[in-house]
Amino acid sequence: MKATGDFPPTPDRPSAAPVPLPITDELDLHTFLPAEVGDLLGDYLAACAARGIPTVRIIHGKGTGALREQVHAWLRRSPLVESFALCEAGSGGWGATRVVLAKVSPDPR
Repeated sequence: MKATGDFPPTPDRPSAAPVPLPITDELDLHTFLPAEVGDLLGDYLAACAARGIPTVRIIHGKGTGALREQVHAWLRRSPLVESFALCEAGSGGWGATRVVLAKVSPDPR
């Protein structure tokens, strides 16, 4: 899964053709399958870091909390992430997570 917006085919979307996914400080996971989240997070957060976006709000929804836990487990293991926490009430509360990206050292070459 690339952050360019590759989506699997569904009845509403019969083609697996890439759909542009703008790289911003917000990622809404509502349209993605849980199995897609790991690759997507890595690609998306790396693209944000490359563009100098220091924080990203990931919208995982409230639901049962399973997707939130999957996202948090991935974030805990990622070297791209400096820290993360649930958003404040006005920004999604426990339905969204704010991620602070790790500072990337300039390439010494």
